[in-house]
Amino acid sequence: MQVLGICRFSYPALGGFQITHDSVAEREAFLYAPDRIGDRLRTFEAVTLPPLRAQTDPDFRLVILVGDSLLDPWAGRLRALVADLPQAVIVTRPPGPHREVLREVINEARGDLAAGPSAQFRMDDDDAVAVDFVERLRATAQANASLLRDNRHFAVDFARGFIGRPGPGGLAVTPLREALATAALGVVVRARAPVTVMNFAHKKLARFMPVLRFDDSDMMIRGHNDFNDSRQKDGVKPVTLAPMDDDLAAHVARRFAIRDAQVRGVFSDPGRDGAGGGAA
Repeated sequence: MQVLGICRFSYPALGGFQITHDSVAEREAFLYAPDRIGDRLRTFEAVTLPPLRAQTDPDFRLVILVGDSLLDPWAGRLRALVADLPQAVIVTRPPGPHREVLREVINEARGDLAAGPSAQFRMDDDDAVAVDFVERLRATAQANASLLRDNRHFAVDFARGFIGRPGPGGLAVTPLREALATAALGVVVRARAPVTVMNFAHKKLARFMPVLRFDDSDMMIRGHNDFNDSRQKDGVKPVTLAPMDDDLAAHVARRFAIRDAQVRGVFSDPGRDGAGGGAA
């Protein structure tokens, strides 16, 4: 069974954000502000990519969608970061309707819709999944493939993990149990069906398909930072995060291949601000 992921890396979509902008230029200015895009690249390096490189089942594909207005040095920095992840492909598109563009990109990557079912996942560019996420998503999809006889799709929801904020002091976290969060959430699509994980608002998936939920192990880290789209509005409830002790840091390293020392190094090195280069 195919496993296919989509990551929108600061793509200036029309729609798809909780905050609005009056023009594409205004949205691009927000997304590509040096402080923001530098922080995104650091987080992608230190949090998102390590567990993808360490997947126990490496048979997956990750499409990273960027806008055609993402220029060097930022675009070059992103290319360098994924150069050693053969499962990743960067796809460039001009600004367009959020869900329409992502559905098109996913189905292009999926290829022959008749070839078989597709287990799809979406992730933000500051999220992480556990090192066995692909293995468990594929195994669960295959074990429950009979659901596709009566349904065009079903969801696999790994609902336990952390909210995490990386920085010069390392990764600060708080435990999380949340149904239908985007990280570690998959949608399994029947062969020949053109629908994708992006056809649905993730919090409303249970209205449209069966959902298999698991919270037996930590499977996701949801990124938390000052640049989160969801944190730009007034009245947002604060999240209390704390530095990891040695035991928790060891657990996170086992489950996510994220090492606190690397997080500290990435966020303390001025050469990793995107413009200055730095080792990937």
